Amino acid sequence: MVESEEPPLDEEVPDGAAVLPLIPPELGVHPLLLAVLHAYVFLEGSDEAVLNGAVAGEAMEYLVTYLQRMTGAELKRAKEDLAALAGYAKSEKWPKQQVRFLQEFLSEHEIG
Repeated sequence: MVESEEPPLDEEVPDGAAVLPLIPPELGVHPLLLAVLHAYVFLEGSDEAVLNGAVAGEAMEYLVTYLQRMTGAELKRAKEDLAALAGYAKSEKWPKQQVRFLQEFLSEHEIG
């Protein structure tokens, strides 16, 4: 498999699909955490025209349930990564809603 820093641009993202911007590897954020955050944002924020809300809700519950299993070094790393992401988002002038999402994600979902 060939690694790519840019997402494929074969098709336009449909209106109503929620996505986070691409996170640069230089931040050092764990790739699995990034994958979960991107999936969560898509599931939570996308319009019903893009995906079924009930299915999205169930998938988000599973994502959170698995994240709640983190302890020790894994949890510490996730907290540090989210703090780094929030700082990056602020410096890049992301919308306040996205910055807040990163700042409050763990506490809002009772992770840790």
